[in-house]
Order: sequence, then C-alpha cells, then structure tokens
Amino acid sequence: MPESKSRKKKAASSSTPAVAKVAKPQGANPRWLVPTMLGLMLAGLAWIVLYYLTAPGLGLPIPALEGWNLAVGFVLIIAGFGLTTRWK
Repeated sequence: MPESKSRKKKAASSSTPAVAKVAKPQGANPRWLVPTMLGLMLAGLAWIVLYYLTAPGLGLPIPALEGWNLAVGFVLIIAGFGLTTRWK
C-alpha cells in the first residue's frame, strides 16, 4: 500500500517578538473636517438670523443682496452638510 506524503512542518519562528506598528486608522477624519463643517453650518445659521433680526435700515448682512441673503445663508449650511458625507 502506498504511503501518504507527510506535510512539512513550519519552522519555528525567531525568538524576537514582532513589533506592532501604531498607524493612523484608514477611516480617520482629517483634522480640519469637523471644525470646518460646524463652522460653515453655524455661519450660515448666523447669516440667516442676522438677516431676519436686523432692521431694514441697518443694511445687515449685505444690503445689496436683499432677499438673496437667505440664499447665501442656505448655501453655507448646505456646504456644511456636504462635508458631513466625508465624516467617518
């Protein structure tokens, strides 16, 4: 009867243990992401609140834009929400 081939055993590893490398996780956020995201959202909110609460005679935030001041505020808020898609 034929004899089966035996499997080769792995050689014993060296006596020095493997050193674990501490690396930045793959899914980590850049440091600028969260402050920029929150800053844009708060700036947009502040722009809209400032537009609604100031008297028409003061001319805040930008008098030449008139009703488009709302659009500026919403664009800032949407840009902040757009950055939330990169948040891991």
